[in-house]
Amino acid sequence: MDIENIKNWVNTVSQFTNPDDIVWCNGSEDEYNQLTSQMIKNGTLIKLNNLQYPNCYLYRSDINDVARTENLTFICTTKKEDAGPTNNWMSPKDAKAIINPILKNSMSGKTMYVVPYLLGPPNSDFTQIGVEITDSPYVVLNLKIMTRMGSIALDQLNKYDNFVKGVHATHNLDPKQRYICHFPEENLILSVGSGYGGNALLSKKCHALRIASVNARKENWLAEHMLIMGIEKPDGDIIYLTGAFPSGCGKTNLAMLQPPKSYENWKIWTIGDDIAWLRPSPKGKLHAINPENGFFGIVSGTNQVTNQNAMNAIKKNTIYTNVALTPDNNPWWEGIDDPAPNSLINWSGKTVNNFNENVTHPNSRFTSPIEQYPNLSKNYNNVEGAPISVMIFGSRNQLAPLVYESFDWNHGVFIGATMGSKTNATMAGAPVVRRDPMAMLPFCGYNITDYLTHWVDMGSRIVNKPRIFHVNWFKKDNNGKYIWPGYKENIRVLEWIIKRVNNQVSAVETPIGYIPNIEDLNLKSLNLSDNQFKLLFNIDIDQWLTEFKIINDFFNKIHVNNTLQKQYTLVKERLVASE
Repeated sequence: MDIENIKNWVNTVSQFTNPDDIVWCNGSEDEYNQLTSQMIKNGTLIKLNNLQYPNCYLYRSDINDVARTENLTFICTTKKEDAGPTNNWMSPKDAKAIINPILKNSMSGKTMYVVPYLLGPPNSDFTQIGVEITDSPYVVLNLKIMTRMGSIALDQLNKYDNFVKGVHATHNLDPKQRYICHFPEENLILSVGSGYGGNALLSKKCHALRIASVNARKENWLAEHMLIMGIEKPDGDIIYLTGAFPSGCGKTNLAMLQPPKSYENWKIWTIGDDIAWLRPSPKGKLHAINPENGFFGIVSGTNQVTNQNAMNAIKKNTIYTNVALTPDNNPWWEGIDDPAPNSLINWSGKTVNNFNENVTHPNSRFTSPIEQYPNLSKNYNNVEGAPISVMIFGSRNQLAPLVYESFDWNHGVFIGATMGSKTNATMAGAPVVRRDPMAMLPFCGYNITDYLTHWVDMGSRIVNKPRIFHVNWFKKDNNGKYIWPGYKENIRVLEWIIKRVNNQVSAVETPIGYIPNIEDLNLKSLNLSDNQFKLLFNIDIDQWLTEFKIINDFFNKIHVNNTLQKQYTLVKERLVASE
């Protein structure tokens, strides 16, 4: 691809948005430091205590701009059926008729930043190039951390036939003029009226999932909302797995798991906590890369117990968004190890002495470079990706046992397709329980029915298929307390999964899948009673059959393919037979 293609497009956008200045970002440290100094000077960025949090900053977004706005996120295709029943749809013509008047002269009086970036390691067949045009220096700083940004991307132009174009204009942050529109037929993203990460960092969910998922279907690979991690056993063997969890269900904590002392000879190697691109290798194994270069994680609740590795990683070179500020200029959030001081400046900038309400927004974030993460996998920059042996789906509910294994690939796809979980603070609006296939419902760039069919079809393209499991860390006892300790202790479940993959243990067949024999799951020192263990693996047939009525309604809504409809029938028949 010729640089002139990008220059011509940039020139077209600049003539339309009318900025005072245009800056082509090179991704250098000097550029990053210049932008942070500029933002500190104009009051949009706060430098934190440099002794305790070196090179760290606090950013506050507008109080009406704190989460993904799924109701204002659109897939803009010529045919409505290409967007499907679960996406908001507008025709490209109608979308541009709304957005173009907002974009017109929207950067007047501002600087327009041109940010080339790579998603994926340089020189990898997985990797894609994108260019985001933005008027937000905050976005530039985050892209510097989250992608391989600037000169490194332009230097790779000759390897690509096309690039994903993104235009982001902060505008006036009016929710009534806020639109995040994706044009898969044009490899184009237009975002106006928001400065929040998921709506403004177009490399992330917009490119790496919504646009990439469309291209993945065309090219026979998968773009997924998944962690990637390696588990090294005491004998040195490393098993790589991916995991899909709806937001707030422990995905980042699992990706960054630090084994407890009882597993001190085990190691966890993190490749990514949010997005995975997976391709079948010539030898028939599924390989995965993390297209991103940093972490954009929820900080609320993060501490040395829940996520020790994250705490160690975010002590430097990190941008915090919407956390509270202590009198010593340190970041503070609910759940941090440090006790609350007598007064704080809350996430919206107000001094508070009463902590009856959250002083940190529930969707507060950290943006941190992946290179400073203590347990980063040596396979992180592997151009061929990591070989995947296990896929895990996880959700937060009372039905599913602690862990169970699918019978085969199609049954595993069914398990992923029927995941349900409660929405949380990452999404605008009141919490609701919803079906979230593969945790991709908000991020699939095309018809969810075709997406699930693509998953089924991928099974025939992968000779050595990953084994598929489901986990649920969140079952409660009759008093409403969580039974499983979670966090570091989740390594015990992963150990059983690895034993299953290595054919070292048998399992108990149930109507929904294989569960562990009690003697094969390491429960030493957990002090779980027999009743608690029973609750962890209880399969309430009546409740499952009630759930299947809801699943049936969802399948009818999306007109699911025959393979998954058959899986539905098989599982339901097994449930009925076991009553």
